[in-house]
Amino acid sequence: MKNATLTRITKIINVDYSVNDSILLTNTYTLRKLIGILGMAMPLLLTIFLYVDSGLNTPLESISHYYYTRVGSIFTIILSVLAIFLIVYKGKSLIDFIFSSVAGVFALFVVLFPTSNITDQCGDSSKNYAVTILRKSDVRVNFHYISAGIFLLCLAYMSIFLFTKSDKSPSERGSKKILRNRVYMICGVLMVLAVVIIASDSIPIIPPAYYTANQLTFWMETLAIESFGFAWLIKGETFFRDES
Repeated sequence: MKNATLTRITKIINVDYSVNDSILLTNTYTLRKLIGILGMAMPLLLTIFLYVDSGLNTPLESISHYYYTRVGSIFTIILSVLAIFLIVYKGKSLIDFIFSSVAGVFALFVVLFPTSNITDQCGDSSKNYAVTILRKSDVRVNFHYISAGIFLLCLAYMSIFLFTKSDKSPSERGSKKILRNRVYMICGVLMVLAVVIIASDSIPIIPPAYYTANQLTFWMETLAIESFGFAWLIKGETFFRDES
């Protein structure tokens, strides 16, 4: 029973003990799973830990604004690890490596160039969950938005155009591959849609009062990150894998 359990765990995390002096991340499927898990976990961890720490039961304006709170370390660590994983991800061809690397670099820029402050008042009692204030900089904030957009759009491109590729013709593809491709397409489209809605904040398409009151930036970022994470979990053969 014990050996069967260990074998099952080894199979799930794709650890190859037949090769000496190797590490877990040499397996592409494991790397994809870790990227997916970290991506999907980040919004949930941020909201839960900030609620535990400060009792805040509503989302902040955006996921990036958690940088300025007590859970900013979670935001920084997860996004930085995601960035590194994306940079070292090789994929099946050069185009995979290029887009994942670009996504990883701009994910680091999102951390290195934080968004606007939650408050400009030190010790603001109405926003006591804010623990950090940076010097105002339109250049920093604008580059943050650009970096976040490029990061998400690169991941959307990978989901729509790269994850759906196959060395088999459409008629020869199995039912699971067809299903995976549909999910990849849906995830990619949702990511693009989320970026478009976030960008619309600067264009009066959605009433500003409605946009702000409903924290649309936070929810659209969450939608994009959850979609991206789910696509990578599927790419790591966590779900809908071909029957052997």
